[in-house]
Amino acid sequence: MKKITVIGLGAGELAQLSLGTYKVLKTADPLFLRTERHPVVEELKSEGLTFKSFDDEYEKHERFEDVYHSIVDLLFTELSSQSEITYAVPGHPLVAEETVQLLLKEGRERGIHVDIQGGQSFLDPMFNALEIDPINGCQIVDGTQLKREDLQIRQHIIICQVYDAFIASEVKLTLMELLPDDYEVKVATAVGTSMEKIVTCPLYELDHVTELNNLTAVYVPPVEKDEILYKDFQKLRGVIATLRGPEGCPWDQEQTHQSLKPFLLEEAYEVLEAIDEEDDDHLAEELGDVLLQVMLHAQIGEDDGWFSIDDVIHSITEKMIRRHPHVFSNQKAKDADEVVANWEEIKRKEKKADQQKSVLDGIPKSMPALMKAFEIQKKAAKVGFDWDDAAPMWMKLQEEIGEFFSELKTDNKEKMKKEFGDILFVVINLARYYKINPEEALHMTNQKFSSRFQAIEEQLTKEGLTFADVTLEKMDEIWEKSKEKYQ
Repeated sequence: MKKITVIGLGAGELAQLSLGTYKVLKTADPLFLRTERHPVVEELKSEGLTFKSFDDEYEKHERFEDVYHSIVDLLFTELSSQSEITYAVPGHPLVAEETVQLLLKEGRERGIHVDIQGGQSFLDPMFNALEIDPINGCQIVDGTQLKREDLQIRQHIIICQVYDAFIASEVKLTLMELLPDDYEVKVATAVGTSMEKIVTCPLYELDHVTELNNLTAVYVPPVEKDEILYKDFQKLRGVIATLRGPEGCPWDQEQTHQSLKPFLLEEAYEVLEAIDEEDDDHLAEELGDVLLQVMLHAQIGEDDGWFSIDDVIHSITEKMIRRHPHVFSNQKAKDADEVVANWEEIKRKEKKADQQKSVLDGIPKSMPALMKAFEIQKKAAKVGFDWDDAAPMWMKLQEEIGEFFSELKTDNKEKMKKEFGDILFVVINLARYYKINPEEALHMTNQKFSSRFQAIEEQLTKEGLTFADVTLEKMDEIWEKSKEKYQ
């Protein structure tokens, strides 16, 4: 069986190498290095060590991932004409070494034995230099592949592979999404060696630290101030649990799913208002209020032992993946219309599996009547129960208005109400035909009326008058003038 021996060059200096590792390096033929930019290599070169490094690969590729795959491919190519080769990497082969992980994976697939011979990693001297205990929670992450969603800022974070100012800048920008700009971090270089250097700096200066090389790592201390955790989802979850807990708020403790219903509606409408105002700060605040309602309902569910926010998140995540096969699977969708068609077909199959009894099933019973009429018509139209032209709708509207006037003559309030509802239903159908959302249209009219009416109030105040002092004609005169301003 062919064999690749992988050796770790240790944390920084020749004196830190074990005698066995030193002998393997001195006798290895051929010997390959991921990089010769390591203090041990400089010392071994002076002793006549010969090797081939892969530093040129870093210049050939834009992404580190491509560099690592290229190195592994070259190693297997070299092995094809030999029975054994030796490959050396900085630190420990199994700590922050993507090429070694690729070798292990592909070695198993190719039937090649990959022998890991150790080497001191930078972690032990790092823990010692920083005087931290990793048992309290510690993350070791790769600076070249740093993702905000992977970071746990309540724990120690050690970011390795911070080779240069460019990577340091990317690390800085990612951390600044979670931490204040002036949050203090430590830049540690060549820890555990005679060249050890640790610099403390505010986060915004991270990419301006002069000492950055392949022996550099960044340490981010755990967050201790509550205010910094206000962006953290688990912090929000804890706040809601506290409010509902034994020592919490009496009002929050008393709430039920039923009692919270009006608040959810109110907050949803305030979100719509913020959208219409085009005020991003206000929108962020109002979306937070909607999220509060979700969190309260989820906490009630958890308190009662039925479900938690984890179940809520699981449900919507699973649904989004299931209903977007053109994104998460191999199905194709050429445009938004096809996406909607696919979505509806998936929903239809799901409802069929749930033994849906009616096409109109799924419309919330508590939905406001205007919106509910719109949704009923949409669902009926999807199975072909719809007019193809607007003309019969206008004729139907005239018919319904005539029937209303007939009932008006008899002063039958119940029948008048029914006929007026029919008028509204036809008007909504017309809006749908012309691709107008009736809820939005009526909202715009409400806004326009409010603005014009408030203009009357303002003008009367300027003239020192009240509504009791003026005639309808006077109010109408001001109204007509306000129409120029509020279209």
